[in-house]
Formats: sequence, C-alpha cells, structure tokens
Amino acid sequence: MNIDNRIKFRHLLCFLEVARQGSLARAANELAISQPAVSKTLKELEEILASRLFERSKQGVTPTAAGLAFLRYAGPSVQALQEGVRSLRSGEHEAGVVRLGVLSTVESSLLPDVVRRLHQAHSALVVSVETGPSAYLLDQLRVGALDLVVGRMTDSPQIAGLTFEHLYSESMVLVVSPGHPLLQVNLNDRSRLGDYPVVLPLAGTTIRRFADSLYVQCGIHLPQQRLETLSIALSRRYVQSSAAVWVAPHDAVRQDLARGELVLLDLGLKEPGGSVGICSNPSTAATLAAQWCREALRASAVEYLEQYEV
Repeated sequence: MNIDNRIKFRHLLCFLEVARQGSLARAANELAISQPAVSKTLKELEEILASRLFERSKQGVTPTAAGLAFLRYAGPSVQALQEGVRSLRSGEHEAGVVRLGVLSTVESSLLPDVVRRLHQAHSALVVSVETGPSAYLLDQLRVGALDLVVGRMTDSPQIAGLTFEHLYSESMVLVVSPGHPLLQVNLNDRSRLGDYPVVLPLAGTTIRRFADSLYVQCGIHLPQQRLETLSIALSRRYVQSSAAVWVAPHDAVRQDLARGELVLLDLGLKEPGGSVGICSNPSTAATLAAQWCREALRASAVEYLEQYEV
C-alpha cells in the first residue's frame, strides 16, 4: 500500500511534539504556532488515518492504542529524515551527534569513561546527554528524540517493544556518613534504622522498588522523614552533612566508599543485582555515532567489571 500523500511532514512533527509534551498548549509553544493550529493539524492527521490518536482530558492528552502504534513508526521516520538532512549539510565524514539518555545510577560511574573514549577516537563527535527517570527517557527513545538509553531499566513498563543489551549487574546498598551513630551500635536490632531520615530514589522509578525491599527485609516501615530524589549530587551532600541513611545504587557510591567519604552500613542483607545495560529502538536505523557509542559502552563496562569486580 502506498503512503497517503496527504500526510505532510508538519503532521508528523505536530503529532510527535504533542506525544512528547502531553499537552496541546506546550506542543504549540515548542512548535511556535497557535494551539488552534495544533488542534487543526492533529484533526487533519486523524481524519487521514481514520483513527483517534489522542485522548483529551483536563490533565492533557495521552496517546490512544492507535496513537501508540503510529508513534512507533512516526518517531523513527522523522529522525531518519532529520539525520539524512544533517548528513548532507555536514558531510558524511563528520561524526555528528549521539544523543544519550542516562539514568543517575551510571551518570557518575560508567559514563565519564565512555565520553572519554568517544572523544579520543572521534574528534568531531558531540555527545549530548539527557538525564531523568527511566519512564521519561524511554519515551524519548521511542519517539526518536534519543539514540540510546543507558542504565538500570529492565523493570520499567515503557521498555516493551524496545531492545535491551545487558552490560553488568549492580545492587542497592545502605550508606551513611563516617561517624554515624548506627556505626557504633549492634545492628541486630534493625528497628534502629527507622530512627533516621532516609534518602531514596523517586517513587515510581525502576530502582525505588529495590530500595523499598531493603526496609521490608528489615521488618520496618520507611521513616516519615525522607528525601526522594534521583540526584546523586544532592543525595551525597545531604548524607555527608546529616544523620540520614542513603539507599543507593552501588555504582553511585563506589568511589565515595573507596575514599572513606561514605561508609557501608552492613545489615547482613543483600538486594539482588539489577541489570545495567543499553536500550535502543529497533524501529530506528542506528547512526554511525550511536554505533560508536555502543562500542564504547561495552568496552567501558568490561573495564569497569575488571576494576570493581561487579
């Protein structure tokens, strides 16, 4: 079947931006057009496809089943066209840009070495990194706004339909500042853990469930005083300057533990390791820069495993 020639590039751009923003108003702002123009463009596309693409509500818009099906192909097709235009303008000899989505668990551990490797091998390469929760980053990957997503995300529902390549496993650990009161007592009474503020990943994220499981194993409820964040920098500074307990990905605190700036709180519990890896969109043709990045990630993961015996 031939593609309906009534479908224009502006229809696809509008559809993708609405899906990305979850709001007609925000999409209109990003596209620099009026909200009525966005509504009209979407209506035209829905009439051409004979399908309702979004459900409207007071909270915004969400893709219908038909919208999700169309999104799987519209995002990669627009990305491929944009990549083709870029390659003609810059020349095929240019490395271009690789767009990475990176979860906080690998932001300060694996990624710096990956960027170093890429820049040593490819002087013209721009590495663009976006951070955030796995659900958001995987949605961005699905619509073609990212080339790869790196981190621990195998339990995220948004991974359905995407491809995941395992690199290594990591676990969650409990860490505190040096001199913390819990380091001076017998931790057979694990209820003492509930007396101190706790730092956790955001509720609803992939790694929060593993963090919660450590407190379940201790047989206690989470303290009411909690800091919920994906910011490794904020978590580190807060724990170092307070009596809080941090339920952290081992990768995120490995160097702090080695330097003695944080101390492992050993309760005799072990949370099973989760899979850290590379997620890609099989509907998208991988760019040369994305292939280089995947190779660098694999090489860095091997070295990381050898160095830290993950």
